[in-house]
Amino acid sequence: MSGKVITIAQQKGGAGKTTLAAHLAVAWASAGRSVVVLDIDPQASLTGWAEIRKALPTAPEMPDIRAITGWRVASEVDKLKKDFDVVLIDSPPHAETEARVAIRVADLVVVPIQPSPMDLWATQATLDLAKQEKSAILLVLNRMPPRARLAEAMEAAIGKLGVKVAKSTLGNRVALASALLEGRGITEAAPSSIAGKEIAALAKEVHKAAKG
Repeated sequence: MSGKVITIAQQKGGAGKTTLAAHLAVAWASAGRSVVVLDIDPQASLTGWAEIRKALPTAPEMPDIRAITGWRVASEVDKLKKDFDVVLIDSPPHAETEARVAIRVADLVVVPIQPSPMDLWATQATLDLAKQEKSAILLVLNRMPPRARLAEAMEAAIGKLGVKVAKSTLGNRVALASALLEGRGITEAAPSSIAGKEIAALAKEVHKAAKG
């Protein structure tokens, strides 16, 4: 087995990076894939969610979530991709060594971006880092409002960045946060909801993109 390594990276805080990581990991696990998540973000939000998840009456075995220090990423990934279908890395929101290594070892770097000019401008640093490491990039439009002139303008501006943009987008769904508070992913808590369908569609697209 040689699992796919997917890193979620965004140097701008508040873009929904860790939320996306949790829901994608659960979506892949729900689809029958073995998934391990490496939490190298010092905030350790994903690890906190994992603790809630472990306390569930019927705690799911997948995804396997591990908090590690950034300098161990490369060696840990080499080992884990032999045993798991997907190795997902939640990277820190800044351009330190840990983030660079997480991007370097990835088959695909997923970059969530919110529909605002500030997020658009701030994302360039993450894209530059991924390009320096010659990593494949997939932008994901996150927390999208109902289609409006601003959203359409943002999509046009993002298109000019010269990187691939996921066809699947995520709305600003309260259900995503609610599921995490319960220690679950949306594809477990409400798979038939709009949020559940959006995450499931994105998970399929991201996994396919990681295959190349």
